[in-house]
Amino acid sequence: MKKISLAVMMFALMAFLVACGSNTEKPETSGSTGDKAESEVIEVTHELDKKPVEVKKNPETVVVFDFGMLDALDEIGVEVAGLPQSNVPGYLSKFEDTKYKNLGSLKEPDFEAIHAMKPDVIFISGRQADLYKEFSEIAPTVYVGLDTAHYMDSFKKNMDLVAKIFNKEDEMKAELAEIDEQIAAINEKTSDLDENALIVLGSEGKVSAYGPNSRFGLIHDVFGFKAADEKIEVSTHGQNITFEYILETNPDILFVVDRDAAIGTESSVKDSIENDLVKKTNAYKNGKVIYLNADYWYLSGGGLLSMKEMINEMEEAF
Repeated sequence: MKKISLAVMMFALMAFLVACGSNTEKPETSGSTGDKAESEVIEVTHELDKKPVEVKKNPETVVVFDFGMLDALDEIGVEVAGLPQSNVPGYLSKFEDTKYKNLGSLKEPDFEAIHAMKPDVIFISGRQADLYKEFSEIAPTVYVGLDTAHYMDSFKKNMDLVAKIFNKEDEMKAELAEIDEQIAAINEKTSDLDENALIVLGSEGKVSAYGPNSRFGLIHDVFGFKAADEKIEVSTHGQNITFEYILETNPDILFVVDRDAAIGTESSVKDSIENDLVKKTNAYKNGKVIYLNADYWYLSGGGLLSMKEMINEMEEAF
Protein backbone atom coordinates (compact mmCIF):
# COMPACT_ATOMS: atom_id res chain seq x y z
CA MET A 1 0.00 0.00 0.00
CA LYS A 2 2.85 2.31 0.87
CA LYS A 3 4.39 1.61 -2.53
CA ILE A 4 1.10 2.38 -4.30
CA SER A 5 0.63 5.63 -2.36
CA LEU A 6 4.18 6.71 -3.19
CA ALA A 7 3.62 6.03 -6.89
CA VAL A 8 0.39 8.04 -6.86
CA MET A 9 2.14 10.97 -5.17
CA MET A 10 4.99 10.89 -7.69
CA PHE A 11 2.53 10.87 -10.59
CA ALA A 12 0.63 13.82 -9.13
CA LEU A 13 3.85 15.79 -8.66
CA MET A 14 4.91 15.20 -12.28
CA ALA A 15 1.49 16.24 -13.55
CA PHE A 16 1.72 19.46 -11.52
CA LEU A 17 5.16 20.31 -12.91
CA VAL A 18 4.05 19.71 -16.50
CA ALA A 19 1.01 21.94 -15.97
CA CYS A 20 3.20 24.74 -14.58
CA GLY A 21 5.57 24.41 -17.54
CA SER A 22 2.75 24.75 -20.04
CA ASN A 23 1.62 28.03 -18.44
CA THR A 24 5.09 29.59 -18.57
CA GLU A 25 5.09 32.67 -20.88
CA LYS A 26 7.11 32.04 -24.03
CA PRO A 27 9.83 34.58 -24.94
CA GLU A 28 9.08 36.90 -27.88
CA THR A 29 10.53 35.56 -31.10
CA SER A 30 12.62 37.56 -33.53
CA GLY A 31 9.77 37.29 -36.01
CA SER A 32 7.39 39.26 -33.80
CA THR A 33 9.94 42.05 -33.42
CA GLY A 34 10.29 42.27 -37.20
CA ASP A 35 6.53 42.52 -37.63
CA LYS A 36 6.48 45.43 -35.19
CA ALA A 37 9.23 47.25 -37.11
CA GLU A 38 7.42 46.75 -40.41
CA SER A 39 4.21 48.20 -39.00
CA GLU A 40 5.88 51.28 -37.47
CA VAL A 41 4.59 54.58 -38.85
CA ILE A 42 5.83 58.14 -38.76
CA GLU A 43 3.42 61.06 -38.41
CA VAL A 44 4.26 63.85 -40.83
CA THR A 45 2.76 67.32 -40.54
CA HIS A 46 2.81 69.74 -43.46
CA GLU A 47 0.96 72.83 -44.61
CA LEU A 48 -1.38 71.11 -47.08
CA ASP A 49 -3.16 68.95 -44.49
CA LYS A 50 -4.76 69.83 -41.16
CA LYS A 51 -4.07 66.40 -39.71
CA PRO A 52 -0.79 64.44 -39.60
CA VAL A 53 -0.06 62.08 -42.48
CA GLU A 54 0.89 58.57 -41.38
CA VAL A 55 3.76 57.17 -43.43
CA LYS A 56 4.94 53.58 -43.01
CA LYS A 57 8.61 53.40 -42.09
CA ASN A 58 10.82 52.05 -44.90
CA PRO A 59 8.07 52.23 -47.54
CA GLU A 60 8.74 49.97 -50.51
CA THR A 61 6.83 51.51 -53.41
CA VAL A 62 7.94 55.14 -53.57
CA VAL A 63 6.53 57.73 -55.99
CA VAL A 64 8.29 61.10 -56.37
CA PHE A 65 6.98 64.27 -58.04
CA ASP A 66 9.82 66.55 -56.95
CA PHE A 67 13.18 66.28 -58.69
CA GLY A 68 15.05 67.71 -55.72
CA MET A 69 13.64 64.93 -53.55
CA LEU A 70 14.44 62.40 -56.29
CA ASP A 71 18.03 63.66 -56.25
CA ALA A 72 18.21 63.34 -52.44
CA LEU A 73 16.72 59.84 -52.30
CA ASP A 74 19.14 58.69 -54.99
CA GLU A 75 22.08 60.12 -53.05
CA ILE A 76 21.21 58.17 -49.88
CA GLY A 77 20.47 54.94 -51.76
CA VAL A 78 16.67 54.79 -51.67
CA GLU A 79 14.97 53.04 -54.59
CA VAL A 80 12.18 54.92 -56.37
CA ALA A 81 9.42 53.10 -58.27
CA GLY A 82 7.79 55.87 -60.30
CA LEU A 83 8.14 59.52 -61.31
CA PRO A 84 7.08 61.98 -64.04
CA GLN A 85 9.56 61.31 -66.83
CA SER A 86 8.82 64.49 -68.76
CA ASN A 87 11.71 67.01 -68.45
CA VAL A 88 13.84 64.89 -66.13
CA PRO A 89 17.05 66.88 -65.36
CA GLY A 90 20.03 65.70 -67.39
CA TYR A 91 22.04 64.63 -64.35
CA LEU A 92 19.14 62.35 -63.31
CA SER A 93 18.68 60.85 -66.78
CA LYS A 94 18.97 57.29 -65.43
CA PHE A 95 15.41 57.73 -64.17
CA GLU A 96 14.16 57.90 -67.76
CA ASP A 97 14.72 54.13 -67.94
CA THR A 98 11.65 51.93 -68.44
CA LYS A 99 12.37 50.17 -65.12
CA TYR A 100 10.78 53.25 -63.55
CA LYS A 101 7.07 53.81 -64.06
CA ASN A 102 6.34 56.95 -66.10
CA LEU A 103 3.71 58.95 -64.23
CA GLY A 104 3.13 61.85 -66.62
CA SER A 105 4.59 65.31 -66.05
CA LEU A 106 5.14 67.59 -63.07
CA LYS A 107 2.01 69.59 -63.84
CA GLU A 108 -0.11 66.78 -65.32
CA PRO A 109 0.24 63.59 -63.25
CA ASP A 110 -1.11 60.31 -64.62
CA PHE A 111 -3.37 59.49 -61.67
CA GLU A 112 -4.58 56.24 -63.22
CA ALA A 113 -0.99 54.97 -63.45
CA ILE A 114 -0.22 56.14 -59.91
CA HIS A 115 -3.29 54.37 -58.54
CA ALA A 116 -2.34 51.15 -60.31
CA MET A 117 1.07 51.17 -58.60
CA LYS A 118 -0.48 51.17 -55.11
CA PRO A 119 2.37 53.29 -53.72
CA ASP A 120 3.28 53.30 -50.03
CA VAL A 121 4.19 57.00 -50.13
CA ILE A 122 4.09 59.92 -52.60
CA PHE A 123 6.34 62.99 -52.39
CA ILE A 124 5.11 66.22 -54.01
CA SER A 125 6.11 69.90 -53.96
CA GLY A 126 4.88 73.31 -55.11
CA ARG A 127 4.07 72.37 -58.71
CA GLN A 128 1.54 69.76 -57.50
CA ALA A 129 0.21 71.55 -54.39
CA ASP A 130 -3.22 72.19 -55.96
CA LEU A 131 -3.58 68.45 -56.62
CA TYR A 132 -2.82 67.33 -53.08
CA LYS A 133 -6.31 65.94 -52.46
CA GLU A 134 -6.13 63.70 -55.55
CA PHE A 135 -2.73 62.36 -54.49
CA SER A 136 -3.74 61.82 -50.86
CA GLU A 137 -6.75 59.73 -51.90
CA ILE A 138 -4.33 57.23 -53.47
CA ALA A 139 -1.61 56.99 -50.80
CA PRO A 140 0.00 58.91 -47.91
CA THR A 141 1.28 62.08 -49.56
CA VAL A 142 4.10 64.21 -48.16
CA TYR A 143 4.55 67.82 -49.24
CA VAL A 144 8.24 68.78 -49.45
CA GLY A 145 7.99 72.24 -50.99
CA LEU A 146 10.76 74.64 -49.92
CA ASP A 147 10.15 77.77 -47.88
CA THR A 148 12.49 80.09 -49.78
CA ALA A 149 12.37 82.73 -47.04
CA HIS A 150 13.97 80.16 -44.70
CA TYR A 151 15.76 78.08 -47.29
CA MET A 152 18.27 76.09 -45.25
CA ASP A 153 15.85 75.39 -42.37
CA SER A 154 13.28 74.14 -44.87
CA PHE A 155 15.85 72.14 -46.84
CA LYS A 156 17.27 70.44 -43.75
CA LYS A 157 13.79 69.70 -42.40
CA ASN A 158 12.97 67.82 -45.62
CA MET A 159 16.27 65.96 -45.57
CA ASP A 160 15.90 64.96 -41.91
CA LEU A 161 12.36 63.76 -42.59
CA VAL A 162 13.27 61.40 -45.43
CA ALA A 163 16.29 60.18 -43.47
CA LYS A 164 13.95 59.24 -40.63
CA ILE A 165 11.41 57.58 -42.93
CA PHE A 166 14.05 55.42 -44.63
CA ASN A 167 16.39 54.83 -41.66
CA LYS A 168 19.19 56.84 -43.27
CA GLU A 169 19.97 59.23 -40.41
CA ASP A 170 23.73 58.55 -40.36
CA GLU A 171 24.11 58.99 -44.12
CA MET A 172 22.10 62.21 -44.05
CA LYS A 173 24.04 63.63 -41.11
CA ALA A 174 27.27 63.20 -43.09
CA GLU A 175 25.75 64.75 -46.25
CA LEU A 176 24.46 67.83 -44.41
CA ALA A 177 27.74 68.29 -42.55
CA GLU A 178 29.58 68.38 -45.89
CA ILE A 179 27.13 70.95 -47.26
CA ASP A 180 27.46 73.14 -44.15
CA GLU A 181 31.24 73.05 -44.59
CA GLN A 182 31.00 74.12 -48.23
CA ILE A 183 28.59 76.95 -47.44
CA ALA A 184 30.85 78.22 -44.64
CA ALA A 185 33.73 78.35 -47.15
CA ILE A 186 31.60 80.41 -49.56
CA ASN A 187 30.52 82.77 -46.75
CA GLU A 188 34.15 83.46 -45.86
CA LYS A 189 34.68 84.77 -49.37
CA THR A 190 31.44 86.73 -49.75
CA SER A 191 31.90 88.47 -46.37
CA ASP A 192 34.93 90.27 -47.83
CA LEU A 193 33.37 90.86 -51.26
CA ASP A 194 32.52 94.45 -52.19
CA GLU A 195 30.68 93.46 -55.35
CA ASN A 196 26.88 93.15 -55.50
CA ALA A 197 24.83 90.69 -57.50
CA LEU A 198 21.60 90.48 -59.46
CA ILE A 199 19.77 87.21 -60.25
CA VAL A 200 17.64 86.93 -63.39
CA LEU A 201 15.68 84.16 -65.07
CA GLY A 202 15.82 84.20 -68.85
CA SER A 203 13.04 82.71 -70.95
CA GLU A 204 12.40 83.18 -74.67
CA GLY A 205 13.87 86.67 -74.78
CA LYS A 206 12.18 87.88 -71.58
CA VAL A 207 13.75 88.36 -68.15
CA SER A 208 12.54 88.43 -64.57
CA ALA A 209 14.52 89.33 -61.45
CA TYR A 210 14.79 87.56 -58.10
CA GLY A 211 16.00 89.09 -54.85
CA PRO A 212 16.40 88.01 -51.21
CA ASN A 213 13.84 85.47 -49.83
CA SER A 214 12.84 84.48 -53.36
CA ARG A 215 13.02 81.26 -55.34
CA PHE A 216 16.72 81.79 -56.07
CA GLY A 217 17.28 84.09 -53.11
CA LEU A 218 19.64 81.66 -51.37
CA ILE A 219 22.36 83.31 -53.45
CA HIS A 220 21.89 86.30 -51.14
CA ASP A 221 20.40 84.70 -48.00
CA VAL A 222 22.57 81.58 -47.73
CA PHE A 223 25.67 82.20 -49.82
CA GLY A 224 25.99 85.83 -48.77
CA PHE A 225 26.20 87.78 -52.04
CA LYS A 226 25.05 91.38 -51.57
CA ALA A 227 21.86 92.22 -53.49
CA ALA A 228 22.12 94.86 -56.20
CA ASP A 229 18.45 95.67 -55.52
CA GLU A 230 16.94 94.90 -52.11
CA LYS A 231 13.39 95.80 -53.18
CA ILE A 232 12.68 93.15 -55.82
CA GLU A 233 9.17 91.74 -55.50
CA VAL A 234 9.12 88.23 -54.03
CA SER A 235 7.19 86.02 -56.46
CA THR A 236 7.43 82.46 -57.77
CA HIS A 237 7.82 83.79 -61.30
CA GLY A 238 9.99 86.73 -60.29
CA GLN A 239 9.56 90.43 -60.98
CA ASN A 240 9.23 91.25 -64.67
CA ILE A 241 12.03 93.56 -65.70
CA THR A 242 13.54 95.13 -68.80
CA PHE A 243 17.11 95.16 -70.01
CA GLU A 244 17.12 98.89 -69.20
CA TYR A 245 16.51 97.90 -65.56
CA ILE A 246 19.59 95.67 -65.61
CA LEU A 247 21.68 98.58 -66.93
CA GLU A 248 20.26 100.99 -64.34
CA THR A 249 20.87 98.51 -61.51
CA ASN A 250 24.35 97.87 -62.95
CA PRO A 251 25.26 94.75 -60.97
CA ASP A 252 28.87 93.71 -60.47
CA ILE A 253 27.82 90.08 -60.87
CA LEU A 254 24.89 88.91 -62.97
CA PHE A 255 23.62 85.39 -62.26
CA VAL A 256 21.45 84.02 -65.08
CA VAL A 257 19.14 81.00 -64.77
CA ASP A 258 18.41 79.65 -68.25
CA ARG A 259 14.79 78.43 -68.21
CA ASP A 260 14.94 77.67 -71.93
CA ALA A 261 17.64 75.09 -71.30
CA ALA A 262 15.52 73.49 -68.57
CA ILE A 263 12.39 73.04 -70.67
CA GLY A 264 14.22 72.14 -73.86
CA THR A 265 13.37 75.08 -76.13
CA GLU A 266 15.69 76.07 -78.97
CA SER A 267 15.94 79.75 -78.07
CA SER A 268 19.24 81.05 -76.66
CA VAL A 269 19.10 83.00 -73.42
CA LYS A 270 22.71 84.05 -73.86
CA ASP A 271 21.95 85.79 -77.14
CA SER A 272 19.11 87.78 -75.58
CA ILE A 273 20.92 88.59 -72.33
CA GLU A 274 24.18 89.76 -73.85
CA ASN A 275 22.71 92.70 -75.75
CA ASP A 276 24.05 96.22 -76.12
CA LEU A 277 22.49 97.42 -72.85
CA VAL A 278 23.76 94.59 -70.67
CA LYS A 279 27.21 94.89 -72.25
CA LYS A 280 27.51 98.29 -70.54
CA THR A 281 27.16 96.81 -67.03
CA ASN A 282 30.04 96.14 -64.66
CA ALA A 283 29.13 92.46 -64.69
CA TYR A 284 29.64 92.11 -68.43
CA LYS A 285 32.74 94.29 -68.55
CA ASN A 286 34.39 92.23 -65.79
CA GLY A 287 33.40 88.87 -67.24
CA LYS A 288 30.97 88.12 -64.44
CA VAL A 289 27.80 87.20 -66.29
CA ILE A 290 27.43 83.71 -64.83
CA TYR A 291 25.04 81.21 -66.41
CA LEU A 292 23.67 78.82 -63.79
CA ASN A 293 22.72 75.24 -64.64
CA ALA A 294 18.92 75.23 -64.86
CA ASP A 295 18.78 71.51 -64.06
CA TYR A 296 19.88 72.32 -60.51
CA TRP A 297 18.35 75.77 -60.05
CA TYR A 298 15.07 75.57 -61.96
CA LEU A 299 14.12 71.88 -61.98
CA SER A 300 15.56 70.28 -58.87
CA GLY A 301 16.37 72.76 -56.13
CA GLY A 302 16.36 71.28 -52.65
CA GLY A 303 18.27 68.09 -53.48
CA LEU A 304 21.52 66.92 -51.92
CA LEU A 305 23.49 66.76 -55.15
CA SER A 306 21.84 69.86 -56.63
CA MET A 307 22.78 71.84 -53.50
CA LYS A 308 26.41 70.76 -53.81
CA GLU A 309 26.45 71.73 -57.48
CA MET A 310 24.85 75.11 -56.71
CA ILE A 311 27.67 75.75 -54.26
CA ASN A 312 30.24 74.80 -56.90
CA GLU A 313 28.69 77.27 -59.34
CA MET A 314 28.99 80.06 -56.78
CA GLU A 315 32.76 79.63 -56.96
CA GLU A 316 32.68 81.09 -60.46
CA ALA A 317 31.81 84.48 -59.01
CA PHE A 318 35.24 84.68 -57.38
